[in-house]
Amino acid sequence: MGSAAPAPTLPSDEQSLRLGWTAHWSLGNRILAVNIIALALLAGGFFYLDTYRDRLVDQRLNEAAIRAQLIAEAIDAAPPANRDRIAHRLGASTRQRIRLYAPGGERLLDSFAAGPPAYTLRDPADEPWRRHVARFLDRVTDRIVGAFRPDRFVEPAADRLAAWPEAREALRRDGVVTRLRTAPDRTMMISAAVPTVQPGRGVLLTTANARDITRIVRAERLRLGIVLAGVVLISVLLSLFLARTIVRPLRRLAIAAHRVRLGRSREVQVPRLPSRRDEIGTLARALSDMSHALRQRIDATEAFAADVTHELKNPLASLRSAVEAMGRVSDPELQAQLIEVVSDDVRRLDRLITDISEASRVDAELARARFEAIDLGLLIEGLVAEREARGRNSGVRVAFARPRKASAVVLGDGSRLARVVENLVDNAVSFSPPGGLVEIAATRDEDEVVVIVDDEGPGVPPEVREDIFRRFHSIRPEGEAFGRHSGLGLAIAKAIVEAHQGNIRVVERDNAPTGARFVIRLPAADLA
Repeated sequence: MGSAAPAPTLPSDEQSLRLGWTAHWSLGNRILAVNIIALALLAGGFFYLDTYRDRLVDQRLNEAAIRAQLIAEAIDAAPPANRDRIAHRLGASTRQRIRLYAPGGERLLDSFAAGPPAYTLRDPADEPWRRHVARFLDRVTDRIVGAFRPDRFVEPAADRLAAWPEAREALRRDGVVTRLRTAPDRTMMISAAVPTVQPGRGVLLTTANARDITRIVRAERLRLGIVLAGVVLISVLLSLFLARTIVRPLRRLAIAAHRVRLGRSREVQVPRLPSRRDEIGTLARALSDMSHALRQRIDATEAFAADVTHELKNPLASLRSAVEAMGRVSDPELQAQLIEVVSDDVRRLDRLITDISEASRVDAELARARFEAIDLGLLIEGLVAEREARGRNSGVRVAFARPRKASAVVLGDGSRLARVVENLVDNAVSFSPPGGLVEIAATRDEDEVVVIVDDEGPGVPPEVREDIFRRFHSIRPEGEAFGRHSGLGLAIAKAIVEAHQGNIRVVERDNAPTGARFVIRLPAADLA
């Protein structure tokens, strides 16, 4: 068995942007999730309420134990005839019901029997709807936080010691025992049982309806609920705001990009969002500019393909006619002429295909090229010397005014810049008369390097000075054989110069009666 192929590695910048298990979430869901997490943290306050209630209950249980002991001592110290009255007064002041049971189990004393009761258990059926809502919220909150659920408080049918587990345990343990229950309306019932001080006197039991605990907890819950409702409202509004300011623009940009990809519409308007100065506005304008540049590139490619087709048809048609005629011609002189035509057309096609290949590769190769410091003085000097050595000037003199060393340095691709100068010199030589002079100069002009190529030809009419830089547009000198130039030389030169952040133009010579001047401006390299 072969070993498993290693997992593809991602670039460091892509790894830093890679998402985990939330990768399939939409941006809107992410925004909502963040807000929900914030709400969940706030909703955790309900768990705090449960803890807060438990602390209140523990405090009341401790207080109930202490009070039961004090009441037991007070009743033990009181004369038997006054115990009922004292029990009633103590129960009324502490809002408790005080009962005393004999060891045998019978009830000896009840504070409610000596006067009005200190509290009244409420029947939920007789309460308004607001109380029902409050109890419903109590049940929901208790279920969410998993709160302890005490037993229900029910007054025994036979009020004896055996009916109260805390009283039996207090008697068995000979100590204070407290217990928590809930009334029918879900309020707290706190009881405390304590053996009497005098031996054989039984057990004292106190019960109290701690309604204030429920009231305090509900008030805190209401305040927390108001805060939570406010936060929910703010969160919803914030989510809508983020969806409007982030998700919706991104969705519009994605739809526009999708339409551009499908290519079913000639002009796809990518929203530029000019009023936005944030990252999304920058992205929108970048996408709009990119789509516009893409449309221009597509238009240029289509036009280039159409021009290539047109330019190839002419020599192919001439070549086909000559080949077809050779089969019908027997005259040796005519056959020689046809062979010459075939040779010219083949050379023309070869030159045309070479220039077309060069023109099509310029943009792609320059996009990948690594620019370096190039001294245009040395580069042009070498080109001029090579042309002289190979005799490529056709009887035209080429003069170069070499600049001061390192004064004409630019950042670029040396081979491509050499091609620009070569094309301009070829063009100047072809238009110059025999014995004419082509002058080349390279100078530094502030933060630019200027290259000037002058010839003594007829010059370029103002109305075609832009057209000569278009592909396959050629204005040739009189007497030149047709097809010697493809009309791509100046177009290639312009593409290379613009790829180097420069510009090229043609003007009239101001120091001669005739001729053309080609001026190239390139950013100078900072060698500091």
